[in-house]
Amino acid sequence: MTDAIKVLAIEDEESIRDILVYALRREGFHVKAAATGEEGMELLERFAPDVLLLDVNLPDADGFDLCRAVSANARIPILLLTARHDLVDKVLGLELGADDYITKPFEIREVIARIKAVLRRRDIERDGGSRPPRLIVLSDKLELDRSGHAVFRDGQPIKLKPKEYELLLLFRDHPNRVFSREEILDRVWEMDYDGDVRTVDVHVQRIRKKLDESLIETVFGVGYKWRGRSRRC
Repeated sequence: MTDAIKVLAIEDEESIRDILVYALRREGFHVKAAATGEEGMELLERFAPDVLLLDVNLPDADGFDLCRAVSANARIPILLLTARHDLVDKVLGLELGADDYITKPFEIREVIARIKAVLRRRDIERDGGSRPPRLIVLSDKLELDRSGHAVFRDGQPIKLKPKEYELLLLFRDHPNRVFSREEILDRVWEMDYDGDVRTVDVHVQRIRKKLDESLIETVFGVGYKWRGRSRRC
Protein backbone atom coordinates (compact mmCIF):
# COMPACT_ATOMS: atom_id res chain seq x y z
CA MET A 1 0.00 0.00 0.00
CA THR A 2 2.88 2.39 0.76
CA ASP A 3 4.55 2.08 -2.68
CA ALA A 4 5.04 5.59 -4.08
CA ILE A 5 3.01 7.14 -1.26
CA LYS A 6 4.50 10.55 -0.57
CA VAL A 7 4.60 12.14 2.86
CA LEU A 8 5.74 15.70 3.55
CA ALA A 9 6.74 16.55 7.13
CA ILE A 10 7.03 20.23 8.06
CA GLU A 11 8.64 20.16 11.51
CA ASP A 12 11.19 22.59 12.94
CA GLU A 13 12.59 20.32 15.69
CA GLU A 14 15.47 18.48 14.06
CA SER A 15 15.29 15.43 16.31
CA ILE A 16 11.57 14.89 15.64
CA ARG A 17 12.02 15.59 11.94
CA ASP A 18 14.80 13.01 11.69
CA ILE A 19 12.75 10.38 13.54
CA LEU A 20 9.77 10.95 11.25
CA VAL A 21 11.84 10.72 8.10
CA TYR A 22 13.71 7.61 9.25
CA ALA A 23 10.65 5.72 10.51
CA LEU A 24 8.42 6.57 7.56
CA ARG A 25 11.09 5.61 5.04
CA ARG A 26 11.49 2.28 6.82
CA GLU A 27 7.76 1.76 6.27
CA GLY A 28 8.24 2.30 2.54
CA PHE A 29 6.96 5.85 2.22
CA HIS A 30 8.63 8.43 0.00
CA VAL A 31 9.39 11.20 2.48
CA LYS A 32 10.57 14.79 2.27
CA ALA A 33 10.95 17.16 5.21
CA ALA A 34 11.18 20.87 5.82
CA ALA A 35 12.20 22.88 8.87
CA THR A 36 10.29 26.07 8.02
CA GLY A 37 6.92 27.03 6.65
CA GLU A 38 8.44 28.71 3.60
CA GLU A 39 10.51 25.66 2.70
CA GLY A 40 7.51 23.43 3.36
CA MET A 41 5.21 25.35 1.03
CA GLU A 42 7.82 25.20 -1.73
CA LEU A 43 8.11 21.43 -1.27
CA LEU A 44 4.33 21.09 -1.21
CA GLU A 45 4.19 22.64 -4.66
CA ARG A 46 7.00 20.54 -6.15
CA PHE A 47 6.60 17.28 -4.24
CA ALA A 48 2.77 17.03 -4.33
CA PRO A 49 2.49 14.79 -1.24
CA ASP A 50 -0.33 12.37 -0.46
CA VAL A 51 -0.19 13.21 3.26
CA LEU A 52 1.01 16.30 5.13
CA LEU A 53 2.43 16.22 8.67
CA LEU A 54 2.40 19.82 9.86
CA ASP A 55 3.91 21.27 13.03
CA VAL A 56 1.79 24.03 14.52
CA ASN A 57 4.75 26.00 15.95
CA LEU A 58 7.15 26.94 13.18
CA PRO A 59 9.89 29.59 13.37
CA ASP A 60 8.61 31.60 10.41
CA ALA A 61 4.90 30.81 10.18
CA ASP A 62 1.77 29.89 12.09
CA GLY A 63 0.91 26.26 11.44
CA PHE A 64 -2.80 27.04 11.71
CA ASP A 65 -2.49 29.61 8.91
CA LEU A 66 -0.64 27.09 6.75
CA CYS A 67 -3.28 24.46 7.51
CA ARG A 68 -6.02 26.83 6.36
CA ALA A 69 -4.15 27.71 3.17
CA VAL A 70 -3.37 24.11 2.23
CA SER A 71 -6.89 22.92 3.02
CA ALA A 72 -8.38 25.63 0.82
CA ASN A 73 -6.28 24.69 -2.20
CA ALA A 74 -5.50 20.97 -1.98
CA ARG A 75 -7.41 17.86 -1.02
CA ILE A 76 -4.79 16.03 1.02
CA PRO A 77 -5.01 14.71 4.59
CA ILE A 78 -3.37 17.01 7.14
CA LEU A 79 -2.13 15.72 10.50
CA LEU A 80 -1.15 18.49 12.90
CA LEU A 81 1.82 17.87 15.20
CA THR A 82 2.11 20.04 18.29
CA ALA A 83 3.12 20.26 21.92
CA ARG A 84 -0.07 22.19 22.73
CA HIS A 85 -2.64 20.26 24.75
CA ASP A 86 -5.32 22.98 24.87
CA LEU A 87 -8.68 21.73 23.62
CA VAL A 88 -9.34 25.10 21.99
CA ASP A 89 -6.23 24.68 19.84
CA LYS A 90 -7.30 21.18 18.84
CA VAL A 91 -10.76 22.29 17.81
CA LEU A 92 -9.32 25.27 15.94
CA GLY A 93 -7.01 23.03 13.94
CA LEU A 94 -9.87 20.74 12.95
CA GLU A 95 -12.08 23.68 12.00
CA LEU A 96 -9.32 25.00 9.73
CA GLY A 97 -9.23 21.76 7.76
CA ALA A 98 -6.92 19.37 9.63
CA ASP A 99 -7.91 15.70 9.62
CA ASP A 100 -6.19 14.76 12.85
CA TYR A 101 -4.26 16.27 15.74
CA ILE A 102 -1.32 14.50 17.42
CA THR A 103 0.24 15.96 20.55
CA LYS A 104 3.90 15.69 21.44
CA PRO A 105 5.51 13.60 22.70
CA PHE A 106 4.01 10.90 20.51
CA GLU A 107 4.79 7.32 19.59
CA ILE A 108 5.99 7.09 15.99
CA ARG A 109 3.86 3.95 15.64
CA GLU A 110 0.78 6.07 16.27
CA VAL A 111 1.72 8.48 13.49
CA ILE A 112 2.32 5.61 11.08
CA ALA A 113 -0.96 3.93 12.06
CA ARG A 114 -2.97 7.08 11.44
CA ILE A 115 -1.32 7.70 8.07
CA LYS A 116 -2.01 4.12 7.00
CA ALA A 117 -5.63 4.33 8.18
CA VAL A 118 -6.23 7.39 6.01
CA LEU A 119 -4.62 5.74 3.00
CA ARG A 120 -6.42 2.44 3.54
CA ARG A 121 -9.81 4.10 3.51
CA ARG A 122 -8.86 6.09 0.43
CA ASP A 123 -7.80 2.94 -1.41
CA ILE A 124 -10.98 1.11 -0.46
CA GLU A 125 -13.07 3.88 -1.95
CA ARG A 126 -10.97 4.11 -5.11
CA ASP A 127 -10.35 0.45 -5.80
CA GLY A 128 -13.10 -1.50 -4.05
CA GLY A 129 -14.18 -4.55 -6.09
CA SER A 130 -17.95 -4.28 -5.83
CA ARG A 131 -19.03 -0.67 -6.09
CA PRO A 132 -22.57 0.63 -5.62
CA PRO A 133 -24.40 2.49 -8.39
CA ARG A 134 -22.63 5.70 -9.37
CA LEU A 135 -24.82 8.45 -7.93
CA ILE A 136 -26.60 8.55 -4.59
CA VAL A 137 -29.13 11.34 -3.98
CA LEU A 138 -28.54 13.05 -0.64
CA SER A 139 -31.08 15.85 -1.06
CA ASP A 140 -32.85 17.75 -3.84
CA LYS A 141 -29.59 19.42 -4.90
CA LEU A 142 -26.90 17.09 -3.52
CA GLU A 143 -25.54 13.88 -5.06
CA LEU A 144 -22.75 11.59 -3.92
CA ASP A 145 -20.51 9.83 -6.42
CA ARG A 146 -19.17 6.99 -4.31
CA SER A 147 -16.91 5.53 -6.98
CA GLY A 148 -15.42 8.96 -7.59
CA HIS A 149 -15.16 9.83 -3.88
CA ALA A 150 -16.99 13.13 -4.49
CA VAL A 151 -20.09 15.14 -3.62
CA PHE A 152 -21.87 17.51 -6.01
CA ARG A 153 -24.36 20.36 -5.59
CA ASP A 154 -26.27 21.04 -8.80
CA GLY A 155 -23.48 19.28 -10.67
CA GLN A 156 -20.69 21.34 -9.10
CA PRO A 157 -18.14 19.48 -6.92
CA ILE A 158 -17.90 20.29 -3.20
CA LYS A 159 -14.52 19.84 -1.55
CA LEU A 160 -14.67 17.52 1.46
CA LYS A 161 -11.75 16.50 3.62
CA PRO A 162 -11.16 12.72 3.87
CA LYS A 163 -12.55 12.46 7.41
CA GLU A 164 -15.61 14.50 6.44
CA TYR A 165 -16.29 12.20 3.51
CA GLU A 166 -15.85 9.06 5.61
CA LEU A 167 -18.17 10.43 8.28
CA LEU A 168 -20.76 11.30 5.63
CA LEU A 169 -20.63 7.73 4.30
CA LEU A 170 -21.00 6.26 7.77
CA PHE A 171 -24.24 8.17 8.35
CA ARG A 172 -25.61 7.61 4.85
CA ASP A 173 -24.91 3.87 4.94
CA HIS A 174 -26.83 3.53 8.25
CA PRO A 175 -29.87 5.80 7.80
CA ASN A 176 -31.79 4.53 10.83
CA ARG A 177 -28.87 4.26 13.23
CA VAL A 178 -28.03 6.71 15.99
CA PHE A 179 -24.27 6.82 16.56
CA SER A 180 -22.66 7.99 19.77
CA ARG A 181 -19.58 10.16 19.48
CA GLU A 182 -17.43 7.33 20.85
CA GLU A 183 -18.78 4.92 18.19
CA ILE A 184 -18.04 7.44 15.47
CA LEU A 185 -14.45 7.89 16.69
CA ASP A 186 -13.99 4.11 16.65
CA ARG A 187 -15.48 3.60 13.18
CA VAL A 188 -14.12 6.62 11.32
CA TRP A 189 -10.71 6.94 12.98
CA GLU A 190 -10.32 3.12 13.10
CA MET A 191 -8.09 3.08 16.15
CA ASP A 192 -7.97 3.92 19.83
CA TYR A 193 -8.36 7.66 19.56
CA ASP A 194 -7.29 9.61 22.64
CA GLY A 195 -8.65 12.94 21.51
CA ASP A 196 -11.73 14.73 22.81
CA VAL A 197 -15.11 13.64 21.45
CA ARG A 198 -15.64 17.24 20.33
CA THR A 199 -13.61 16.18 17.31
CA VAL A 200 -16.81 14.52 16.08
CA ASP A 201 -18.85 17.67 16.70
CA VAL A 202 -16.38 19.73 14.68
CA HIS A 203 -16.52 17.38 11.70
CA VAL A 204 -20.33 17.18 11.79
CA GLN A 205 -20.54 20.97 11.81
CA ARG A 206 -18.17 21.17 8.85
CA ILE A 207 -20.32 18.72 6.86
CA ARG A 208 -23.47 20.67 7.71
CA LYS A 209 -21.85 23.95 6.69
CA LYS A 210 -20.54 22.61 3.38
CA LEU A 211 -23.55 20.52 2.39
CA ASP A 212 -26.86 20.95 4.20
CA GLU A 213 -27.77 21.67 7.83
CA SER A 214 -30.61 19.14 7.70
CA LEU A 215 -28.62 16.08 6.58
CA ILE A 216 -27.40 15.04 10.03
CA GLU A 217 -29.68 15.24 13.05
CA THR A 218 -28.43 15.77 16.59
CA VAL A 219 -29.97 13.28 19.00
CA PHE A 220 -29.49 15.07 22.30
CA GLY A 221 -27.80 13.04 24.98
CA VAL A 222 -26.86 10.30 22.51
CA GLY A 223 -25.13 11.43 19.32
CA TYR A 224 -26.04 11.88 15.66
CA LYS A 225 -28.36 10.34 13.07
CA TRP A 226 -28.72 10.57 9.28
CA ARG A 227 -31.75 12.48 7.95
CA GLY A 228 -30.88 12.75 4.27
CA ARG A 229 -32.24 10.72 1.40
CA SER A 230 -30.73 7.48 0.03
CA ARG A 231 -32.14 7.12 -3.48
CA ARG A 232 -29.66 5.98 -6.14
CA CYS A 233 -29.60 7.16 -9.73
